Amino acid sequence: MTKSLTEPRVLLDGLRFPEGPRWHEDRLWFSDMHAGRVIAVDMDGHAETIVLVEAAPSGLGWLPDGRLLVVSMQDRRLLRLDPDGLKEVADLSSLASFFCNDMVVDARGRAYVGNFGFNLHAEESPVPANLILVHPDGRTEIAAEDLRFPNGTVISPDGKTLIIGESFGGCLTAFDVAEDGTLSNRRLWAQLDGAVPDGICLDDEGAIWLASPVGAGGVLRVREGGEVTDRIAVEHEAFACMLGGPDRRTLFICTAPDSNPNSTGDCRGRIETVEVGVPGAGLP
Repeated sequence: MTKSLTEPRVLLDGLRFPEGPRWHEDRLWFSDMHAGRVIAVDMDGHAETIVLVEAAPSGLGWLPDGRLLVVSMQDRRLLRLDPDGLKEVADLSSLASFFCNDMVVDARGRAYVGNFGFNLHAEESPVPANLILVHPDGRTEIAAEDLRFPNGTVISPDGKTLIIGESFGGCLTAFDVAEDGTLSNRRLWAQLDGAVPDGICLDDEGAIWLASPVGAGGVLRVREGGEVTDRIAVEHEAFACMLGGPDRRTLFICTAPDSNPNSTGDCRGRIETVEVGVPGAGLP
């Protein structure tokens, strides 16, 4: 039986298009993608701009030494924030057929970066895309092929399983992760009934929270196999979510009325929160 949780409260508003939320060092970090800013906000709603990314920031993560990694969407690069500013880790344009998007970084600093595959906002026909593995030294390789808009990604607490949302496949797909970071044993983790998975996060019972901006919209908690246990309705559209807070039981939700950059200039994007029963686990 699916439970409907309480209405979210607004932690931070006035954003263009918040995406890629990550809980790190007692704050929620996220990309205000269309404003070109990476922002961190605390539990009281006090926000700080961390860095500006001219070509639109998306996925975020951290190296073992604490330096921030940022996906630069439009020029398809992975960047690292050093003390003297942003540096290029890898140029992904030869492996990503269109804008890069979400990312998860494992405990060794290896980044798995997705991409659109096609020009979504020009209403082109969907084209399968690669998931790209970027090693800490900047080496790149294709980790998985033929993904239908690879998007939100999580890694299990033991580091041995990677699960990714295929937005245009309406499903969550799992892989085994080898010691060298390569992926194998591709399998269906959950087929979703009408939902379009965007950003996702993992909880301590092995269930996944996913934001679905269209279709069966809002935020859903899904078990392996596809059972939906909880659903949260939002006023606009939910594009990403992350479990964080002091006990990792605060579900942060990135919402906005639209994802098209031509429609987000009125800055109605928000970070919203709901308290949930099961804490977050794994990465990010």
